[in-house]
Amino acid sequence: MRQEMKKKDEGAPPPDEKTRELKAQIDQNLRRVYEQALEEEVPDRFKDLLAQLRGKAGNQ
Repeated sequence: MRQEMKKKDEGAPPPDEKTRELKAQIDQNLRRVYEQALEEEVPDRFKDLLAQLRGKAGNQ
């Protein structure tokens, strides 16, 4: 059983390198999702709500 596990791990990078690669991949994915979110249009419903709040804040 141990020999089977060794064979599977022989070509694998060391744990520290795996961790760095995983963190880099997560970082890239988060940045991509964040950039996509920034490019999205604000829904009209939210724009209307913001306008209402600004109107109420101006009346106070």
